[in-house]
Amino acid sequence: MSAEPVRTGEPSGLRASHADRDRVVEVLTGAAADGRISAEELDERVEAALCARTLGELAVLTADLPEDPRALPAKEVVRIEQEASSATRSGVWTVPRRMEIESAWGEVTLDFSEAVIVYDTLRIDLDMRAGALRLITRPGIIVDTDSLVIDYGRTKVRPAGDPGAPTVLRVEIRGNLSMGQLDVRPRRRWFGRRAGARVPDAGPRRASF
Repeated sequence: MSAEPVRTGEPSGLRASHADRDRVVEVLTGAAADGRISAEELDERVEAALCARTLGELAVLTADLPEDPRALPAKEVVRIEQEASSATRSGVWTVPRRMEIESAWGEVTLDFSEAVIVYDTLRIDLDMRAGALRLITRPGIIVDTDSLVIDYGRTKVRPAGDPGAPTVLRVEIRGNLSMGQLDVRPRRRWFGRRAGARVPDAGPRRASF
């Protein structure tokens, strides 16, 4: 597994956290296992990663390696704004600290099945009219809708898996849902298919973000 920990446009002068350094060390270890860097290069880069003070210093260490979303740092805020269309986030993606969703006559799907969770809380500020917000969860993810104002809408929240699993992410949904729906459910298991297999989805135009 190999990656560049800082995307173009990220503030490279920001101070690196222990989690940022650990992710880069994991990337470097995977690159050595793939034969992309030698054992000597691995030792040098790991030492530099552990001493790095900024995200820019970490980026240099993996700039010549292929990108892997697991090593990308989480954004503070992700905004989705759409009308009469659909947006989906699925597969391996890094969950931000906060999301702002403004949608009219459309659908937004957030699939946490394979998501990389960095923060313990995700706050979703929602302004949705005549649309649907769907969350695909996994054990350890709790969804809180106590602060969501619903006007001629409906919600359906189904727990995922083991209720005794330790909490890895708390999703707090706030804002307004008007003439729409919120659907929270675990990933479906399809008979006759291996676990985790993707099923083609036909439907309206979709956009990834």
